[in-house]
Amino acid sequence: MYATFWALVPPIVAILLALLTKEVYSSLFVGILLGGLFYAEFAPVKAANHIIDDGFVASLSDPWNVGILIFLVILGCIVAMMNKAGGSAAFGKWAQTHIKTRVGAQLATIALGVLIFIDDYFNCLTVGSVMSPVAASHKISKQKLAYLIDATAAPVCIIAPISSWAAAVTGFVKDEDGFSLFIKAIPYNYYAILTIVFMIALVLLKVDFGPMAKYEKMAQQADTLAQKGEEKELKGKVIDLIFPIVVLIVACVVGMIYTGGFFSGESFVDAFANCDASKGLVMGSMAALILTVIFYLLRRIISFKSCMECLPDGFRSMVPAILILTFAWTLKAMTDSLGAGEYVKSLLDGNTEFFHSFLPAIIFIIAALLSFATGTSWGTFGILIPLVVDVFAGKDYTMMIISISACMAGSVCGDHCSPISDTTIMASAGAKCVHVEHVSTQLPYAILVAAISAVNYIAAGFIKNWVISLIIGIAMTLLAVVLVKYSRKGTDTPEPEEVPEETQA
Repeated sequence: MYATFWALVPPIVAILLALLTKEVYSSLFVGILLGGLFYAEFAPVKAANHIIDDGFVASLSDPWNVGILIFLVILGCIVAMMNKAGGSAAFGKWAQTHIKTRVGAQLATIALGVLIFIDDYFNCLTVGSVMSPVAASHKISKQKLAYLIDATAAPVCIIAPISSWAAAVTGFVKDEDGFSLFIKAIPYNYYAILTIVFMIALVLLKVDFGPMAKYEKMAQQADTLAQKGEEKELKGKVIDLIFPIVVLIVACVVGMIYTGGFFSGESFVDAFANCDASKGLVMGSMAALILTVIFYLLRRIISFKSCMECLPDGFRSMVPAILILTFAWTLKAMTDSLGAGEYVKSLLDGNTEFFHSFLPAIIFIIAALLSFATGTSWGTFGILIPLVVDVFAGKDYTMMIISISACMAGSVCGDHCSPISDTTIMASAGAKCVHVEHVSTQLPYAILVAAISAVNYIAAGFIKNWVISLIIGIAMTLLAVVLVKYSRKGTDTPEPEEVPEETQA
């Protein structure tokens, strides 16, 4: 079964089960069991040893993974502290007076997501904690908030030159100027760019379709009288939310460039390219946690004892995300041990000459499928980018740029869609949304943009001009949103602010 289609069966089964049963833990575990049995050729004891030793234990002892888990827990603690201090509630009240409409609240979420481009994990949880009260006050569903968070996490990071993702991609490009290639590939990264265009168009034209429309309708019709009755006086102010977030951003950036050697003489760009994002995020978040505790004690809004009570509260809030991540990492280990990467390489290697102009679109689709099945875009980068460089190095530089961008875009697309992706899991956690509901509501949106991107890569393979092909892509995206709007005319729920008070009462 090694390096054959069977290598992709365990994650495909896990994903299908998750979508059908709406239960992610057992679905992932079934996929893990299947991968272990395939690897051990159905010998139960060998399969059990492989799952435990090479799966769970290896995943939870990997320094990168442990760093991400620590970062999650610390971030959960900071969010719990902000809530107890009243910073989140104060920001919610401020936003209610300054952000007047649902459209404004959604655009503010997108803007914040675009601004926090350093790292996708950090993006998901920060935007979620800041914008949740704003979304609730404007009757935006948790499912829609999770989509807006997820769609401004990886898609923004993959077109930001200064991010952990740029560093990862640069590291996978051998014998070429990786950072220069990354910069030149940005305008060809159709899925990332068109996802942002698609989101803004959806919000401005007030369009929702698929399962998302149902949740949005329920949210807009929800009774908010109970929320008003629960409001209580807190000493917290907006600064009690802004200070921890700003400190967290600055500290994480400093932590990341420190691990890349910035303070040892490396340039800022090289430090980011060589950084250990996991370690940098842990260092930054720890510093932010300590400074937040000191800030709150100096402000005298909560006691030291209350600050310490937030530590287990923050940990508990992240347990679901930690569980899903652990299962997802273990499933990836099973897939790797079955040679999924080698199988995909063999598919791509045998068809390069015949499909030369179609290659960017083919790479995009293969990268999307591989990333969807394994739940990792970085792993997909590692498999496909070196292969693309080998195929085009010294032959067709422009096609190499387009194909690398197609690989990045496809990886992000699969990562965005996959229920076992860590970024998707983080977006659910950030919006406090049921994970399977987030996956099922955003899939139609992501698939539509993916289809437009695939068509665009066919055009790019022939045109080889980023300006013309990007204009074509943006035009197709806007046309798709307009067509959806007019096909749903008469079925949309009116905006809450347009409903008379007597009707709401």
